[in-house]
Amino acid sequence: MSDNLHLIKSSELLETITKAKNELGFTLLLDITAVDNLYKSHPPFTRFELIYILRHTNFKDIVIYKVAVEDAEIGVESISSLFSSADWAEREIFDQYGIHFKNHKTLKKILNHNEFVGHPLRKDYEITKGQYCTVSQDLMDEMKPLLDERDLDMNKDDLMIVNLGPSHPASHGTIRTLAALDGETIVAAAAEVGYLHRGFEKSCENHNYNQIIPYTDRLNYCSALMNNIAFAKTVEEMLDITVPDRGIFIRIILAELSRVIDHLVCLAAGLLDMGGQTNYWYLFNPRNNAYDFLSKLTGARLTNSYMRIGGMTHDLYDGWQSDLEDVLVKIDFGITESLKMILHNRIYNDRIQNVSPVSAKQAIDYGFTGPNLRASGVAYDLRFSDPYYYYDTFDFNMVVGSVGDTYDRMMVRFEEMNESIKIIKQAIKRMPGGDINVADKRITMPSKECVYGGIEGMMNQFKLVIDGVKVPEGEHYGAFEAANGELGFYIVSDGSGTPYKVKVRPPSFYHMAAYPKIIENYQVADAIMTLGSLNIIAGEMDR
Repeated sequence: MSDNLHLIKSSELLETITKAKNELGFTLLLDITAVDNLYKSHPPFTRFELIYILRHTNFKDIVIYKVAVEDAEIGVESISSLFSSADWAEREIFDQYGIHFKNHKTLKKILNHNEFVGHPLRKDYEITKGQYCTVSQDLMDEMKPLLDERDLDMNKDDLMIVNLGPSHPASHGTIRTLAALDGETIVAAAAEVGYLHRGFEKSCENHNYNQIIPYTDRLNYCSALMNNIAFAKTVEEMLDITVPDRGIFIRIILAELSRVIDHLVCLAAGLLDMGGQTNYWYLFNPRNNAYDFLSKLTGARLTNSYMRIGGMTHDLYDGWQSDLEDVLVKIDFGITESLKMILHNRIYNDRIQNVSPVSAKQAIDYGFTGPNLRASGVAYDLRFSDPYYYYDTFDFNMVVGSVGDTYDRMMVRFEEMNESIKIIKQAIKRMPGGDINVADKRITMPSKECVYGGIEGMMNQFKLVIDGVKVPEGEHYGAFEAANGELGFYIVSDGSGTPYKVKVRPPSFYHMAAYPKIIENYQVADAIMTLGSLNIIAGEMDR
């Protein structure tokens, strides 16, 4: 067991988490998940365990609390009174595992529909069992208490209830927001997600580690390679291996290019929501050039599946450097021209300045990370606070906002693209030679020559394909500074080539949970811009 993991009793949960937050300084609740021990060879005395992952105010240290759940129906005390981010996290566990949280205000399903029977992340759930939704929910069970809190009555106060999404371009994915309007002003809102739920975490329990990599592509599909790298990096930490320097520098280049692509999508779509179609093309066209480069390198444009545990599928192609430099020139031109049209544009500034501001304290409470947190004035970036992959040797700046409004969230991303381009240019110059994969036959696939030319190579590949990379028994949380914030993977290994459990810590899930709160008292048109500035990606949110 690692030094930062602590076992606590369920009766001590609320007291322990309160002390961790108020006295020990672990103010950011990253994630909550559960483990079903039903099929473990040496299970603990309870079937279910809860895992609480918190980050310190220094944004480097992590503490993990593990709580044995004695009775899932009785459950444990909710910590949503301590962290707003716990609201949706506890609802997800209730939905997927059936564990109750006492004193939670709205403990209901969140990813699965209301007619769904059972809990899909329990080990004994039949994964082939299809369950169809025939009746949609009206969300009034969430809206009515919100209106009561504000002393509002739908009939007396002449309020209008409208749906924003889920099938609308401005909802930036299959996301539904129910809004109560007083004229054009939103007085209360509730969000419904889960429309895109595809069972990523359940699929991970039935595939070996390398087979999972193509599934990670479908999380944040706007920066698929970042998901590849984050997952592979977490598994490599469990294996206690380090990718050769050339492999690391390739990952740095691709990660930062993916960050740029992700921000280009966010800003292009956000400006289009405002009516800035010219800006859209200036930003979207160079994104297409970047995808041409990725297609040439990986064989796929959007979902690349280029990484492997211990390295990647193949090395860079001849001529990659000039192709990439040409892409960077086009991206830089697009950013420059787009900024010329908006920096001193009164319409742009008036539309989004001082709209839906989130203070630093609120952002931490909501579980914000990445550009959305930095926009609120919190200087947290894993590449600085807990650097990996030689990031501490690169010359680049952390971009931090001040107000935390829609304007800051968008402009932080504009500046971050410039910083990523700086990193890529430095990495190109520093690119070392050598191998791209670890030299370990238990982890890395043999070359085709060895497979086709000898029985040893053929058997080596066969074992790796069928059994997978054997990861030592244990559990580990790995974090990565992705385009939208801290992308984490909590992996439990039973020593086989297939993970016992994989939990994704998706940035968008927590950003979306805060969205209905931060659009209150603003107009519908403001809410559309705010959603775009949060850059919600439904694929990673619903998983």
